[in-house]
Amino acid sequence: MKKPHYLQDLFLTNRFFLCWGILGMLFVFSYFNPGLLLVSKAVFMLLLLLVFIDYTVLFFTKSRILCLRKVSELLSNGDENTIKLIINNSYAVKLNARIIDELPIQFQRRDFALNKLLQPNTKVEIPYTIRPTQRGEYHFGQVHVFISNLIGFVERRYSSLQDETVKVYPSFIQLKKFQIHTMPDRNAQSGGRVTYRRGISTEFDHIKEYNRGDDVRTINWKASARKDQLMVNSFMDEKSQHIYCIIDKGRLMKMPFEGLSLLDYSINAALMFSYVALQKDDKIGIITFSDKLNDVIQPSKSKKQFNTILESLYRQETNFLESNYADLYAKLNKGMGQRSLLILFTNFETYSGFERQLSYLRALNRKHLLCVVIFENTEVSRIHELRGDSMEDIYVKTIADQFTYQKKMIMKELIKSGILAIYTPPSKLTVNVVNKYLELKSRQII
Repeated sequence: MKKPHYLQDLFLTNRFFLCWGILGMLFVFSYFNPGLLLVSKAVFMLLLLLVFIDYTVLFFTKSRILCLRKVSELLSNGDENTIKLIINNSYAVKLNARIIDELPIQFQRRDFALNKLLQPNTKVEIPYTIRPTQRGEYHFGQVHVFISNLIGFVERRYSSLQDETVKVYPSFIQLKKFQIHTMPDRNAQSGGRVTYRRGISTEFDHIKEYNRGDDVRTINWKASARKDQLMVNSFMDEKSQHIYCIIDKGRLMKMPFEGLSLLDYSINAALMFSYVALQKDDKIGIITFSDKLNDVIQPSKSKKQFNTILESLYRQETNFLESNYADLYAKLNKGMGQRSLLILFTNFETYSGFERQLSYLRALNRKHLLCVVIFENTEVSRIHELRGDSMEDIYVKTIADQFTYQKKMIMKELIKSGILAIYTPPSKLTVNVVNKYLELKSRQII
């Protein structure tokens, strides 16, 4: 905490100015009614005494207010992150506290304040949440606590020297939630029945008892005859397949939806997808490009690969240039010999813009398995739904329908060309991409 200053940390409240303003009016009225003069002087002495008591209680005791901010070194982009303020009150009286935390400049908030009633000699924890929408470094300033007692004429400021910088990484809170869902079944560890996944490849693993829901095509009739009960063959997933997440950083990926750009949505989805692919024992790599090929992380399934991907995605930014698919194809065609699954996060708003790049997409799909992720323009859909029936609204709806129609034409052309495609709202991108990957694995298309 800062060293106390008896004048610099003194602040007068609205109640102080209101009461002294009323007192001033009493003195004015006493000029016309001398009988009020005595009352005005008595009120003046009372207010003076209350201010003195208020100031003495807050400034001339050994009691103190201590404040500590607890914030993680890493924040998750696009998610609600919890910040905790711990207030230790050693005063022997109840205090009203107004807490101001100097938030990073990225939030553009200068009116952030929390109010709390502090009980005597207590320690309280005050949580609040923030939602960053940009990756990078966030600088937190000081924490200021303004306290006042029940008289409420004077406030005293306590400031903590807690300037700190934290990094905002692509969304990893959703990743932690996914880890909880994928934890091993505790019933299996305690002797309960183990639930096996249905085999989805031709590599034999073991024979197990038939459970409700197993594929009847995998029944092993010879083993069933020996055991006098139904037995089924269980197969292993195909592993160590090469997968690339290709992220377009061109100007169209800067479009914002609900506070995040399409690039941020793509990075969050690529992070989750990478985690799932590594869990499936596949080799995952990352490629970013705009007017030229930028970062390339070669596929790997090592334990360090996920952290390498996280650090790479953390610093990605759009450069407002036209995406160069010709350069992308040339570099991939030269440097990638093995057939791989390519998840391309990109966006096309017009059919003409898509048509210029279609030949490169077809060429990539001939050598690899290409899946193109295109974003639904939810703002255009919302305009179509909310507009009325006036002449202006009809024009706006018509334009919105044209944009939607061009998106459908793009999807139709991709399917016609034999290219896998995902058309998704930005908010559902992660779920749709992961589900598509699991579907491809189950169908043995990869």
